[in-house]
Amino acid sequence: MYRYAIEDLKKWKDNPNRKPLIIRGSRQVGKTWLMQEFGKSYFDHTVYINFDGNERMKELFSGDLDIPRIILGLELEAGFKILAENTLIIFDEVQEVPNALKSLKYFNENAPQYRIVAAGSLLGVALHPGTSFPVGKVEFLDLYPLNFTEFLMATGKEQFVELLKKGDFAMVTNFKTKYIDALKHYYFVGGMPEVVFHFSRENDFNKVREIQKRILDAYEQDFSKHAPNEVVPRIRLIWNSISVQLAKENKKFVYGLVKEGARAREYELAMLWLIDCGLVTKVSRITKPAIPLKAYEDLKAFKLFMLDVGIFSCMSRLNPQTLLEGNALFEEFKGALTEQYVFQQLKGIKELDTYYWSNDRGNSEIDFVIDNGNTIVPIEVKAETNLKAKSLKVYNEMFSPRISIRASMSDYKKEDWLVNMPLYAINELSSQLYGRDMEKYIKKDRQERS
Repeated sequence: MYRYAIEDLKKWKDNPNRKPLIIRGSRQVGKTWLMQEFGKSYFDHTVYINFDGNERMKELFSGDLDIPRIILGLELEAGFKILAENTLIIFDEVQEVPNALKSLKYFNENAPQYRIVAAGSLLGVALHPGTSFPVGKVEFLDLYPLNFTEFLMATGKEQFVELLKKGDFAMVTNFKTKYIDALKHYYFVGGMPEVVFHFSRENDFNKVREIQKRILDAYEQDFSKHAPNEVVPRIRLIWNSISVQLAKENKKFVYGLVKEGARAREYELAMLWLIDCGLVTKVSRITKPAIPLKAYEDLKAFKLFMLDVGIFSCMSRLNPQTLLEGNALFEEFKGALTEQYVFQQLKGIKELDTYYWSNDRGNSEIDFVIDNGNTIVPIEVKAETNLKAKSLKVYNEMFSPRISIRASMSDYKKEDWLVNMPLYAINELSSQLYGRDMEKYIKKDRQERS
């Protein structure tokens, strides 16, 4: 299984000014596999320390955080001499030993020659308030479920990925039924690595659901294990309401759908907990599409999206026949799946801020508005081939964007101000945002602003 994050790890390894690296991501997104695969592929030796239930390592880090003493303890645990130039040190489930997390500061200051990668569940949540976090002494890498491109590669469709990368959309169109079939599979399977791994080998949709339900059970256990007791019931209410909220035509999050009479202040801590541990992401409304979008954020209006489209379809209890045969239920629900899917792909694009826009009357809405630091791009999402884009036309008349994106099941087509991106090619959006296609738009924007 190939993950694009390996390329980021290679750059980190070769950077002479690197700091200890923390891989952030929710449970089951493949942090442990990624670290071990990186060590196996690019180092002579790997020291893998899992702090969960490891009393020897807890004891080692409970004393003085003297680096030579810690290295000696790690050597005794690993059974060989640690040479900084060819050994990767992995701290897994590091949240279980707060002092191990704290030690990264001293590795950075006193022994930067060692290459250390750490990961753990719920690193964004203050599980141990008394522990100082090594602010400014570490680097971060965010890891998400496999995107659709990685899913294609994991399921043996590398040539289809190469075709998309080349931008040969005439050839892509000839094979669009293959892409669409794979996309429907992705809607059901999603990008959780364990799920994708088994699907790629067994092609068993029932097994997919079995694993997804097990992952959901693990999340439920995390609620009880890590969250404050008084907040757990509200976390569950929000978590279980998200699939219902996304299935609405207007996907704005409504507290009243969580529980009748619910108010924002009663559920803010529960929502923050889910956001911090990476299970949901808040996408806020903006009142005006201007750089930076953050300055025009409407804090009272937002959508909540889930970590993974496959987990979403599992929670929504969609069966494979519904999804793959496209019966009436899927026809009604596909808008929610499609918007969740597109958001998941956008989430994985670096340095991209994502919002949505609606006018004050609420009768026009752009599903996503993204800011890549140079220009603002509206994205309208269509689940099928219906290309009537009333909201996009309203937006265009009001704000005259240099380029707009419409994601749909229709073929690739580029007009003066509008690019229709097939949903199965949405990961190539980065070429529109950062490649040659965007250079002229960015240049115009800069000239006009100056």
